[in-house]
Amino acid sequence: MTEAAARARASSLAVPAWAWLSALVVLSVAVRYGLGRRMVAPWIMVDELIYSELAKSVADGGGFAIRGEPSGGAYGVVYPLLIAPAWALFDRVPEAYAAAKAINAAVISLALVPAYLLARRVVSQPGALVVAVLTAALPSLLYAGTLMTENAFFPLFLLAALALVLALERPTWTRTALLLGATGLAFATRAQAVVFVPAMLTAPLALAAVERRSPRRWWRLYAAAAATGTLALAAQLVRGRSLLDLLGAYRTVEEQSYDPREVLRWLWWHLCELDLSLGILPFAAFLLCLALVRRFGERERAFLVGSAVLTAWLVLQVAVFASRWSLRVEERNLFYVAPLFLAALVLWIERGAPRPRVAAAVAAGIAALLPAFVPFVRLIDVSAVSDTFGLLVWWDVHEWGIPLDRLWLAALAAGAAAAGLLLLVPARWAWALPAVLLAFLLVSSQSVEQRIRKASVGALFQGITTERDWIDRAVGTDTEVAALWSGRNDWLTIGQNEFFNRAVGDVYHLGQPLPSGLRQTAAVVDAATGRVDVDADYVLVDETVPVAGTEVASDVTKGMRVVETGGRVRVGHLVRGLYDDGWTGPVLRYRQFDCEGGTLRVRVARDPNLYLGPQRVGTTRIRRGSELAIVSAPLDPRAGRCDVVLRVAPTIVPGGGDTRRLGVRVEGFDVRP
Repeated sequence: MTEAAARARASSLAVPAWAWLSALVVLSVAVRYGLGRRMVAPWIMVDELIYSELAKSVADGGGFAIRGEPSGGAYGVVYPLLIAPAWALFDRVPEAYAAAKAINAAVISLALVPAYLLARRVVSQPGALVVAVLTAALPSLLYAGTLMTENAFFPLFLLAALALVLALERPTWTRTALLLGATGLAFATRAQAVVFVPAMLTAPLALAAVERRSPRRWWRLYAAAAATGTLALAAQLVRGRSLLDLLGAYRTVEEQSYDPREVLRWLWWHLCELDLSLGILPFAAFLLCLALVRRFGERERAFLVGSAVLTAWLVLQVAVFASRWSLRVEERNLFYVAPLFLAALVLWIERGAPRPRVAAAVAAGIAALLPAFVPFVRLIDVSAVSDTFGLLVWWDVHEWGIPLDRLWLAALAAGAAAAGLLLLVPARWAWALPAVLLAFLLVSSQSVEQRIRKASVGALFQGITTERDWIDRAVGTDTEVAALWSGRNDWLTIGQNEFFNRAVGDVYHLGQPLPSGLRQTAAVVDAATGRVDVDADYVLVDETVPVAGTEVASDVTKGMRVVETGGRVRVGHLVRGLYDDGWTGPVLRYRQFDCEGGTLRVRVARDPNLYLGPQRVGTTRIRRGSELAIVSAPLDPRAGRCDVVLRVAPTIVPGGGDTRRLGVRVEGFDVRP
């Protein structure tokens, strides 16, 4: 080592570890916030809308409610409480959204602290700082740009994992209480933390088996767990509820039956993808350390066994869910264990990178082969953008020219290269492995960030093409605007506007409900009067619904407008015989309310590929070869309204799965005096 290098090393060692860790957390917060601001709108829908509604309700003093309906903590209480100050401090939602992402960046970056403390149980201070650096580079920290519970759950999961390791090392009453308290806090954030219950009950048994001693020394843990479970059951019985009700919105997940073969298949895929997303090296090192577990000291054994048991239960839990509900690899429910594997890599290096021939070959071989079994053809699609970050860099590899059904070869090559490094790099150069891993994580993060930013921009464009809070700017944040969905536009024209505008309140639908699953009300139009059973001074609606009143604001590109109704919502006219995509059937019926006569002009279009000859719409004959035409009909007032019936002939069934009988496509209606 040169004199300059020696001085630099001495200077770095002179800085306390807490100062390095604090600086790393601050840097992570800044980077995560900067990247989070590049996401212009929520894109994991309907989840982000749910948590924004909960936070907004808490900030307004309405408790935990979604669209005014109490949620009862069904989606957890910790995360909405954390981001609620953003909505309390800022009246404009875009500003509150930015503030919430600043909170996210700070909270998820705090995961570096328990990651460091976990690693510090088994490695040196510099080694634990390396684990913190690698944790900060995980692509999953990009969830800081989303309003998702992952931001709060990651640090709390690691805190509970740390408490589990401490309780395994020395099961005192204090450490047992810390484990139960950390688990409870994590559970209040996300019901997924229920996985700590089987983990804390089985980890002592596994450790006792490894150490070949009795598990009796963990009697305090079992007694405390039994007492806590009894109290929870009694509290639920007193309230007249089931213990499963504690799972909130996820209770239905536990009530379903599951196919064991499907569970095993998804468990295998999750294990393979976990190895791939970690960069293979940590997974191989973890397996190798487990193989050598009896050579380690008491702390190392507690860490390795506790990590293995917790990971096994978590993978099983996520695989069970995926096998029936999502049918995709749910990496975003699994990445929380990544720091455990990173710590195992550093532990292996600091212990001299031991490589017993058989154990090293098996561990490296398994880690190298697992990624080749990832079903890339099935899993690389739009859902991977939100749920499986580890696949996105491989999506890029596919776009470089490797077919999806050949990606397994590229993954196998990467696995072989990683295994070769693990087996062949001399022990004195083993610290190069975390550097290689860091480079991989940074490259993966770049791929992830690019795709999720595009997803965010796309989600915004699906819903809004003007100022995000254009409704609040027009009517004010204290005004109530009812949203009325026709079913003809993308549902995000309601979802994004509801998210970014405080004024948007109750949601109604005409026909099919919005696919969000949130509270909404069916609205019915009275065919005799045009009255809609919605009472609101302002209505957000698309241009296909002719709500009567004064237009006060609009998003022209999306065809969305805010109409001042005077309190009684009604439509100016009613159309029957028109499909949502604008095509008529054999008969088109038009009714104008408050009609004083005049002429109805209907702009129609036809497809020459469907109709070779002429067509007749009402009394208007559209010549052969014509694509556009104006159809006129007189408006004859009767009892304050005018009815027009236009018969279309001929009509045709287009085929190709479309069984409708189609006439012409209506481009718009116009009434002339």
